[in-house]
Amino acid sequence: MFKRMRANLNFAKQNDPAAKNKLLIFLTYSGFHALCMHQVAQFFYSLKLKFIARVISQIARFFTGIEIHPAAKIGMGVFIDHGMGVVIGETAEVGSNVLIYQGVTLGGTGKDTGKRHPTIKDNVIICCGAKVLGPITVYSNSKIGAQSVVLKDVPPNTTVVGVPAKVVRQNGIRLPDEEEEITELKQQLKNLQEEIELIKQYKLK
Repeated sequence: MFKRMRANLNFAKQNDPAAKNKLLIFLTYSGFHALCMHQVAQFFYSLKLKFIARVISQIARFFTGIEIHPAAKIGMGVFIDHGMGVVIGETAEVGSNVLIYQGVTLGGTGKDTGKRHPTIKDNVIICCGAKVLGPITVYSNSKIGAQSVVLKDVPPNTTVVGVPAKVVRQNGIRLPDEEEEITELKQQLKNLQEEIELIKQYKLK
């Protein structure tokens, strides 16, 4: 438990320029408090004391604004920055060195049974307001843009944005935007049609 707390403190210190020291994080960061209380709730949940576990998780929600189901699996070195409005569902799995911003939902779609929530691999960043829904996987070293809605697996080393989320960068290379490509093709077609008309007019002369 304390090993995980230290890892979370260190990761928070690395990723928040406003964190002057670890004591400040320990005393004032709601995301850190929510993760600590989740560890306690998860302990009771593992002992089949589910009622106590749920009470602890609800107390954590009341004080931090962050809702984490006691059954959710969360790795070491996780930082929930600001935190208000974060929801992590029962069958969600979060790896190590994961950065989660406010308003993020790791939830279900209401269509699945059993494994209903996403799996987040290591070294992932989920920006504010993003919704990752269903039993999908966000693979390592990926980033989810603010307010995105992710409904499909995200490959490793990938950035996705939008509703629904689309890949915009992979392995450090920015991918062309489909809408921009379509607009460019339309313009090229228009230019070609104008050239054909000019050729026709020239032949008529």
